[in-house]
Amino acid sequence: MDLEGVISNNPVKKDSWKTVLTLAFQSLGVVYGDLSTSPLYVYKSAFAEDIQHSETNEEIYGVLSFVFWTLTLIPLVKYVFIVLRADDNGEGGTFALYSLLCRHARVSSLPNCQLADEELSEYNKEVILSNNNSVAGFLCSIWVGAFHVKGATPLPFLDPDTLERAYKTEFIVLYEFIDTADVEVPVACAILVFLFALQHYGTHRVGFLFAPVVLTWLLCISAIGVYNIFHWNPHVYQALSPYYMYKFLKKTQKGGWMSLGGILLCITGSEAMFADLGHFTQLSIKIAFTFVVYPSLILAYMGQAAYLSKHHTIESNYRIGFYVSVPEKIRWPVLAIAILAAVVGSQAIITGTFSIIKQCSSLGCFPKVKIIHTSSKIHGQIYIPEINWTLMFLCLAVTVGFRDTKHLGNASGLAVITVMLVTTCLMSLVIVLCWHKSIFMAVCFIFFFGSIEALYFSASLIKFLEGAWVPIALSLTFLIVMYVWHYGTLMKYEFDVQNKVSINWLLSLGPNLGIVRVRGIGLIHTELVSGIPAIFSHFVTNLPAFHQVVVFLCIKSVPVPHVRPKERFLVGRVGPKEYRLYRCIARYGYRDIHKDDLEFEKDLICSIAEFIRSERPEINLGIEYLENDEKMTVVGTTSSNLDGVKMCEDDRDVSEIVGSSEMRELKHSEKARKRVRFLVPESPRIDLDAQEELQELMDAREAGMAFILGHCYVRAKSGSSLMKKLVINLGYDFLRRNSRGPTYALGIPRASTLEVGMIYHV
Repeated sequence: MDLEGVISNNPVKKDSWKTVLTLAFQSLGVVYGDLSTSPLYVYKSAFAEDIQHSETNEEIYGVLSFVFWTLTLIPLVKYVFIVLRADDNGEGGTFALYSLLCRHARVSSLPNCQLADEELSEYNKEVILSNNNSVAGFLCSIWVGAFHVKGATPLPFLDPDTLERAYKTEFIVLYEFIDTADVEVPVACAILVFLFALQHYGTHRVGFLFAPVVLTWLLCISAIGVYNIFHWNPHVYQALSPYYMYKFLKKTQKGGWMSLGGILLCITGSEAMFADLGHFTQLSIKIAFTFVVYPSLILAYMGQAAYLSKHHTIESNYRIGFYVSVPEKIRWPVLAIAILAAVVGSQAIITGTFSIIKQCSSLGCFPKVKIIHTSSKIHGQIYIPEINWTLMFLCLAVTVGFRDTKHLGNASGLAVITVMLVTTCLMSLVIVLCWHKSIFMAVCFIFFFGSIEALYFSASLIKFLEGAWVPIALSLTFLIVMYVWHYGTLMKYEFDVQNKVSINWLLSLGPNLGIVRVRGIGLIHTELVSGIPAIFSHFVTNLPAFHQVVVFLCIKSVPVPHVRPKERFLVGRVGPKEYRLYRCIARYGYRDIHKDDLEFEKDLICSIAEFIRSERPEINLGIEYLENDEKMTVVGTTSSNLDGVKMCEDDRDVSEIVGSSEMRELKHSEKARKRVRFLVPESPRIDLDAQEELQELMDAREAGMAFILGHCYVRAKSGSSLMKKLVINLGYDFLRRNSRGPTYALGIPRASTLEVGMIYHV
């Protein structure tokens, strides 16, 4: 079975109830590990030094009321019933919203959009702007386009998803119990090191107990909650009235407002419901939250409030939180389950960070990193060594530096609520542009949910010196890195566009210049989707020769989650037919997996061969587009094009053309160590010119491929501002020298590589 085909056809499909319930069970361990552990520290964070001890229950009931309505309005109403519907062909998260809006505003991280990209199956043609949405389109262009002004950082990277996941509250949970048990901080650090050391095994090995652990934990806290309610205070349900929120703020005033920063931790992890949508289905995530997670959390918080309402004499109870409300006879078993649940939640967040960095890198807005696929069956399971160890270092630094959950909670809370605010703002545009609803509904959405989240945001921001400065500082650091990388990449691309070579220059090449053609295929990588890159003229000027077949290869990311294999390549000619120059654009979605080099090379050559075979006007097997005077044809991969040209490579000695009822083989007529054969469909028959061109392509492939890679040095022009010189000459140059090379270049044999050095003055 073709895995890529299965992955690319991932979008919403009809599933049996057995499949839906199975996915709902699995989502407990992947999606809800973080959210389910929030009862461990919410009450402690809410009552930490901001609210004075009282003999009445108004403060306790007020906190419970805030927790209940926050859980009901944000995760349940906002995410389950509204945000989950805003998927991008089955994918969720901030990137899904961003890609939808980018397609409307016709913007991207690099200005290399093509008409053919809008015809992709997952492009969602139904969301194209209509006349009725002209005002909304203008707003979207301002909102999204404002972040795409020259050198600006793309919108999704203002979203501190990575930071949120680095400082998620699972690490708070681990430290919470270690601190309670009077164990030294080094033990907490040892647990973190062990957790990160396991990552290279992949989630399919270390996470097989995720769902059972979280389910056990949810059943445990709900049972404890029911026990505390009936044993201590059966009337605690009265606190669910929103009136107690008013009484709470009226009595506590500034202290109550500041405590909201701790209360908002009850919804930490809610964003994962949308971010991890691509691994499950909307229905499975909704079922898991509505019927398992939500009622368990409500019972747990009510049970804690019931216990605290009858234990006013011990002031420390307010600051110990969940652990003191657990009956003494079962505290140690509950402790063990809690730590396991915390580790499960941490694992899900770490792997989520890997996915975010991969998407950032694929969109060209983060330096290239090494990505290791830990599973051959599940495309989302990846491991990034650099990010793993960086994340571990940051978590250790914060754990050792803060040494208490209050500061850690403040740091996590600000990151969590910022993500939700970004989602709310983007959703208001999606409601108008993608769902074609009235602007009034979008304004109501952003006003209602935005007001709630803005209140929590202000409460978190006020604790800047008490830990909240950490996400702000790291957000600025990541923002600077992404800005510098994107700005340098954009300047480099614009230089390529402005200095690309005209077709007239190519036509002028001839014997007078001493240009010769050598055997083989020359593969030249370029970011350009049209025209001849300057690196090619630089190469020919210094070495007046190029291969008998030249392919200008552009590996491009498009703003969709997946590109189907049958739509992978755009192939066309550069110059006259006899020059044997081709352009091939390989398109990948931001969640696609790049094939290994050998398989990619085979697909690339077969796509060119299929283009040659089907080029005649009366035989058009693909969809053609005119891009800057170059006719481009959509050609699928070898596995997806069952009726197309196939290629075989072996060491057998063959010298004749063999025919069959369905396929016939074009074989080389001379002996060679490695034979290359094209399997061409018998019908329709191809003309002699196409056969000759296929024969030449086969000869060139047999002679070998040379990879011509550009080794560019980007420098600011003389007379540039000091800031531009710092960004380009220092920042971008440092990131480029210390980042990974392109994915396709990692497996290229060094003997087949020719690097062409060139200075870009931008």
